[in-house]
Amino acid sequence: MSFVLAIDQGTTSSRAIVFRGDISIAAKAQAEFPQHFPASGWVEHEPEDIWTSTVIVCREAIEQVGISAKDIAAIGITNQRETTVVWDRATGQAVHRAIVWQDRRTADICAKLKADGREPVISQKTGLIIDPYFSGTKIAWILDHVPGARARAARGELMFGTIDCYLLWRLTGGKVHATDATNASRTLLFNIHTGQWDDELLEIIGVPRSMLPEVKDSSARFGETTPDLFGGAIAISGIAGDQQAATIGQACFRPGMMKSTYGTGCFALLNTGTTPVVSKNKLLTTVAYQLDGKRTYALEGSIFVAGSAVQWLRDGLGIIKHAAETGPLADQSDSMQSVYLVPAFVGMGAPYWNPRVRGALFGLTRNTGPAELAHAALESVCYQTFDLWAAMRADWPSSETASVVLRVDGGMTASDWTMQRLADLLNAPVDRPVIQETTALGAAYLAGLNAGVYPEPTKFADNWRLEHRFKPNMSEATRERKLAGWARAVKGVLASDEGE
Repeated sequence: MSFVLAIDQGTTSSRAIVFRGDISIAAKAQAEFPQHFPASGWVEHEPEDIWTSTVIVCREAIEQVGISAKDIAAIGITNQRETTVVWDRATGQAVHRAIVWQDRRTADICAKLKADGREPVISQKTGLIIDPYFSGTKIAWILDHVPGARARAARGELMFGTIDCYLLWRLTGGKVHATDATNASRTLLFNIHTGQWDDELLEIIGVPRSMLPEVKDSSARFGETTPDLFGGAIAISGIAGDQQAATIGQACFRPGMMKSTYGTGCFALLNTGTTPVVSKNKLLTTVAYQLDGKRTYALEGSIFVAGSAVQWLRDGLGIIKHAAETGPLADQSDSMQSVYLVPAFVGMGAPYWNPRVRGALFGLTRNTGPAELAHAALESVCYQTFDLWAAMRADWPSSETASVVLRVDGGMTASDWTMQRLADLLNAPVDRPVIQETTALGAAYLAGLNAGVYPEPTKFADNWRLEHRFKPNMSEATRERKLAGWARAVKGVLASDEGE
């Protein structure tokens, strides 16, 4: 039997999962690594911690199954997107800690680009908005703040990579400097229409072309590991950013298919096919995957607070001890109360993109207690998803005729209460799959596709298995009343920013 090893390198931990040829899981291993917060709004990782934790979990997962390198057909990599590493081409040493996707230090650079009128051309070419979230301004910051870095980059001595690219370079012993189109599309430097690094964007943001990796298909022969790492050389044949990998793992290969991943935050992607749809509702246009040189596009919306609203109930308010308590607690809430939580703890993401506002509770009464707060926290995730859902359907003309079902994954989907409420508010079915490790599965599939272990996308989609379908059963009047209350609450929070 052929096995495929998926590396899932995330924001707080590195994971490795060994998949069998029938996509069942043979073994998994996970290791957390330190987070660094050197200043307010700054988030960094030590690249060496990412590298060592990745090697450790790969070796552990392989050992659990009792197989050797020759039994593994291929490795697939999926990664925290936008996190930026710059390293020395000769020594392999990073010139600065990795700047994480959450980091906001380049806000001033972004503000200047906007003030200079650069946003229209950047958005047209990349499908993105100008925001510190993306990699391009992080590279510029490193070049301008590490002594001598810009001069060294101009001489061709420095390399840039997102985490997938950095791991690929290390795994191949410094032989391969490459990434895939999904990760390239998150940098502000990649033209999603031509599929190339764009000279005008490089000049605007101030990044030398010599630093950039080669951009390949998401399923491609990237290279092979050095034999000393895992007891033999293994082909690396698949790469995709984490949200795109989850889209693939959920088998969202047809236009109109949509997935939503619920972790700390929530990321929703809608497959729009071969046409990049320009959003009128502040969604991102991104590359969903690239196979055989053909790009498939998606609309993407991100919510900053999903699972972290439940963590707030637990750690901030102390009204629960375990996340699993929230559903049963919400079920006990007073149906006569309409309490809304707008969890803008770090501002609001799509479709509002307002980093300045902060969270608020609406509709409190003297009888509001833990059950009502649990209800409001879980429901806030559903309301925010509805906002993305509505924005996507408004942006994509074909959505009205498409039979849209939302496929969900991530920790919060274990809550039946939340998933049922999500179906009710969307007025659409919500499908939870048997395999919840959709991000790692997507990376494994891309690698296995290239290695001949897994079939072409339409046949692979037949392997997707439904664990539970949540069907809407809320009355239209109740649904409309609740959504109107949410809209008023959001309006109130956004109004708090006016005049400041």
